[in-house]
Amino acid sequence: MKFVRQIFESFRFAWQALRGNITRTILSLLGVTVGIFAIVAVFTIVDSLERNIKESMSFIGDKVLYVQKWPWSFGNVEYAWWRYFQWPDPNYREYKYLYDNLENASSVAVMDFKGNTIAKSGSNSINALIQGISYEYNQISDITIAEGRYFSPIETDAGRQVAVIGADIAETLFPGSSAVGKEFKLAGNRFVVAGVQEKKGESLIEFGGPPDTKCFIPYNAFAKLFQSGRPDPDIVVKGYESDEGLYEVEAEITGLMRTIRGIKPRDDNNFSINRPEAAAEAISGLFGVLTLAGWVIGSFSILVGGFGIANIMFVSVKERTNLIGIQKSLGAKNYFILCQFLFEAVMLSLVGGLVGIFLVYLLTFMSLGSLDVVLLPKNVILGLGVSSVIGILSGIVPAMLAARMDPVEAIRAK
Repeated sequence: MKFVRQIFESFRFAWQALRGNITRTILSLLGVTVGIFAIVAVFTIVDSLERNIKESMSFIGDKVLYVQKWPWSFGNVEYAWWRYFQWPDPNYREYKYLYDNLENASSVAVMDFKGNTIAKSGSNSINALIQGISYEYNQISDITIAEGRYFSPIETDAGRQVAVIGADIAETLFPGSSAVGKEFKLAGNRFVVAGVQEKKGESLIEFGGPPDTKCFIPYNAFAKLFQSGRPDPDIVVKGYESDEGLYEVEAEITGLMRTIRGIKPRDDNNFSINRPEAAAEAISGLFGVLTLAGWVIGSFSILVGGFGIANIMFVSVKERTNLIGIQKSLGAKNYFILCQFLFEAVMLSLVGGLVGIFLVYLLTFMSLGSLDVVLLPKNVILGLGVSSVIGILSGIVPAMLAARMDPVEAIRAK
């Protein structure tokens, strides 16, 4: 109980010292405030970017592989495009072969895109991104229906001209009314709206195009209307949760593709199996650079702030030398004097850290386009933790000097 009371007294002395020198306190905490603001702001923005991009990538699907002609490079300087240029494109026959024979896949789908296509209803029109998909695609990617329904297996197999349209398309073509069951035209071809997707809004990075202006139609209808030239669809395979790393399904895809293409054992593959993790790893590398930059920038400011706090603590010890001697002569223990000055340094640093965190909180109310900035609790804890460490490191030496003072010499000091 005595120890707790002494700790409380140490806090009280520290608070009185800080209040007694408001100007000095404010100047001392500026460096820590700027440093904590820089670090927490960078971490907050990086976390917000990562969350935004991951939400944008939800259309790719989870635990999926893409069978395509071109491998994903993500800035690879040794990208041998002239080699991949000669490879054949995947086709519908290969999709059916994988669909019928893959044992380690939970779903297999085929898809293709056509951009900048006019969707029109009466005098209303909008540029749409058409995506032809097979029935199983909704088991791989996130297609949330807000109104109406998804395609039926019969509609996809028969290539019926039905569509699941994005929210912006529905609002533009059929303002003020339900779009379900109504007709519209895609590139002059008549389609019926089966369903309307849930509105997703803008994303910082829109993989695969803006989701609200996307129009899904059965793949067979897409092939009939828009693949008059050389078709180059993508085959998408979703593995089982039990297949960690998707190595089993990847090996099976490789074997089946080599079989259907008649590739000899000594020849290399002429197709690519792409992983969404490659995109995530490339993005994570970028975030790592941004995080490191935040630490470097913030560390310089915190270093300056730490030296400022240490300097002020040395001055504070010098000013209160006589008081320290009186306290020790009245029976104050060394740890009481040490805690008194150490707590003062920590409180000073924490106040600076709290101000920096508050500035980051104000940043979350600013409009940054499609980026929704959220201050997470882990970043608040990080800021407070760094502030506490800086306070301890800055105040430990002055506090130890004060605790080791001889009471007689301290009382005589002027």
